Amino acid sequence: MERKLAVKDEILLSVQQPARYIGGEVHAVMKDKEKVNVRFAMCFPDVYEIGMSHLGIQILYDMFNRREDIWCERVYSPWTDMDRVMRAHQIPLFALESQDPIKEFDFLGITIQYEMCYTNILQVLDLAQIPLLATERTLEHPFVIGGGPCAYNPEPLADYFDLFYIGEGETQYFALMDLYIKWKQKKESRETFLKQAAQIPGIYVPSLYDVTYQEDGTIASMRPNCQEAPERVTKQVVMDVTDTFYPKKPVVPFLKATQDRVVLEIQRGCIRGCRFCQAGMLYRPTRERDLSMLKEYALAMLANTGYEEISLSSLSSSDYSKLGELVTFLIEECGKKGINISLPSLRIDAFSLDVMGKVQDIKKSSLTFAPEAGSQRLRDVINKGLTEEVILDGARQAFVGGWNRVKLYFMLGLPTETEEDMRQIAWLAEKIAERYYDVPKEQRHGKCQIVVSTSFFVPKPFTPFQWARMCTKEEFLHRAYVVNHEIKEQKNKKSIKYNWHEADVTVLEGILARGDRRVGKAILKAYEKGCLFDSWSECFQHQLWLEAFEECGLDLAFYTTRERKEDEIFPWDFIEIGVSKKFLLREWKRAQKGEVTPNCKSACAGCGAAVFKGGVCIEHQN
Repeated sequence: MERKLAVKDEILLSVQQPARYIGGEVHAVMKDKEKVNVRFAMCFPDVYEIGMSHLGIQILYDMFNRREDIWCERVYSPWTDMDRVMRAHQIPLFALESQDPIKEFDFLGITIQYEMCYTNILQVLDLAQIPLLATERTLEHPFVIGGGPCAYNPEPLADYFDLFYIGEGETQYFALMDLYIKWKQKKESRETFLKQAAQIPGIYVPSLYDVTYQEDGTIASMRPNCQEAPERVTKQVVMDVTDTFYPKKPVVPFLKATQDRVVLEIQRGCIRGCRFCQAGMLYRPTRERDLSMLKEYALAMLANTGYEEISLSSLSSSDYSKLGELVTFLIEECGKKGINISLPSLRIDAFSLDVMGKVQDIKKSSLTFAPEAGSQRLRDVINKGLTEEVILDGARQAFVGGWNRVKLYFMLGLPTETEEDMRQIAWLAEKIAERYYDVPKEQRHGKCQIVVSTSFFVPKPFTPFQWARMCTKEEFLHRAYVVNHEIKEQKNKKSIKYNWHEADVTVLEGILARGDRRVGKAILKAYEKGCLFDSWSECFQHQLWLEAFEECGLDLAFYTTRERKEDEIFPWDFIEIGVSKKFLLREWKRAQKGEVTPNCKSACAGCGAAVFKGGVCIEHQN
């Protein structure tokens, strides 16, 4: 099939990284567009290198393209230089595979991974020449559907999407495609399709719901405005994660992607129940993939891609019950070929260090620990389930094992945090440095390097902290100053480096994370003012966002620094994730008392996820 690039060579040569826009990579799927019933453009609203690292898109791309009657292609946000060229030359946004304009497709599916990509979503629609507002689209335009973690509070984006898919894409997407094929044959109205789609589990159609507000600005009610739309939308979960879709031939990017490796997802969900962590609540119950499937896919993906590294992905890899066996198998298979194994999200315990030691015999890179809080009191508040003794013992074992670089991740601005808690971040880093210098000199490997990083806490929907107040920019910066000052007072300060996140970006993330439909107007206003790639510090324009909120008459404090009342209706309350609001509220109260809740394998806390009848919940009953 003849491929003609959508952009002329002289334009491609004038922009950075032209390989972002040409497609044709190894394992990219080509089909005859005349022979398919559905054309689906899968979009990650960030630059190519970041989008190509996203596992969810690789899974859905593989799944859709297994069907002969569906052709799924990819599209990413053009970087600012390409954006200017496309506008100047009136080039509509195009898909990588066919190079055809997105506006000619049946669906534009956008994965919404983080709040700071919201203006990029508008950029994608704008460049694709699709009306930004769902109400202005006609039969000529694709249906715009959103999914991913931020779709669990779709309300700030409600005006711009026709539909949202809530949950894991493997369960209901084919039902939606089949419905679309029938609807297309009947030549019915756009509204008819949306009403029929709303009856598929997990599909939310914002236009079919009306929201009313109280005088104080909180939500009074959110109700369907037609009989087809359900009162509540239930998240979709794949209970059998072994016998399901997973790509053996992932697309290999032309450019070095952020995750330049084979990614093997070993399980979904997390048993830990940290109270700040949205993923830990959304992806319950924890489900493991079968060991034999993982072995088979690991070898196939490495053979099919030529990558020299494999990453075992999950929210808490140490909790995968067969991790030791899987790693031993991979060491035997990969060691011969010089392939590296990376293990993100390990806990600091003897078992994990033993596994890391086996994997990193060749090169001891840095170890990453995430204590999240400096003091034991605050770790109990957030239900981290880590004692100082375990942290220090883990660090000591790591140093004896030959590591000399440790990265430590903390959060500032957590509920109930005191100045003492902030200082304890510096003290913990100092105690870890001391553990290094306790190792006999001849056994040490060079100087000790400890990198302390703090991000600022953002309360997220569907977590026990969804009721919490959030700090102001000034409060966040004061906290970072306290930690920075305290680190400089430590004896081993030369071994400790400190980085902190930008506070103004964090405040904006907090507004978008817990925002309601009214916030959507400000997103559009910010985009019109020139906001784009907000997660890139060199592009972020804080002042323009402040102007946008002011012009839309929105009070930032209402969305950020206000502690929510227990009975407040949240914009996302219509979504049923299994974990009940009653459980989350109970956890919020336990947090304030500093009470720890055991992990799912130790004891069932009755969160509600057992309604899905699988994973760790069922193991409990046996």
